[in-house]
Amino acid sequence: MSETTTFETESTPIRGSIVAGAIISALGVVAVFSPLLTGLSLAVILGALLVVGAIVHVAHAFSAGSFWGAVWQVVLGVLYGFAGITFMANPVVGLATLTLLVIAFFLVDGVVEIVWAIAGRDNDGWVWLLASGVLSLAVAVLLFAGFPSTAAWAVGLLFGVNLLVTGITLVMVGMKSRRAARGGTPTGERGQGA
Repeated sequence: MSETTTFETESTPIRGSIVAGAIISALGVVAVFSPLLTGLSLAVILGALLVVGAIVHVAHAFSAGSFWGAVWQVVLGVLYGFAGITFMANPVVGLATLTLLVIAFFLVDGVVEIVWAIAGRDNDGWVWLLASGVLSLAVAVLLFAGFPSTAAWAVGLLFGVNLLVTGITLVMVGMKSRRAARGGTPTGERGQGA
């Protein structure tokens, strides 16, 4: 097989990575500049997913195999359905709930990283882990101190930043793969000859 044919077959996934990364980055920029709309949209989507989960639980109750298994499936279905309908009917409540979950995540993440860093002081780089934990705790405290007003921007902004970073990463990986393919070095074989 010629090098031209190889490059053409390899360039399709590379181009796809770059295009997907650009689209995801653009969505991230939109989310960063409209965090309230993004957060409300996420709350509605989560609500819809919870309603689907409710339907699945209730449907599964008919094949639970025992009376109490069916009862618990229905109870879970009702719980999922109530939460899902609440999120969709009033996305602000859903957004506030998501913000509290984000605060809880940063709080737990910070505590775990600080304890891990202190326990591993003998290892190189433990200070970085400690700094990451302190930063997570600081974010949790700041978000909680400003709650409920932080609900208007926190979830949407964090989601947007995540999309932006993911998109840029995909673009950079695609561009690096394209350069490697044009240079005649297959991306899977780089570094094996060293």
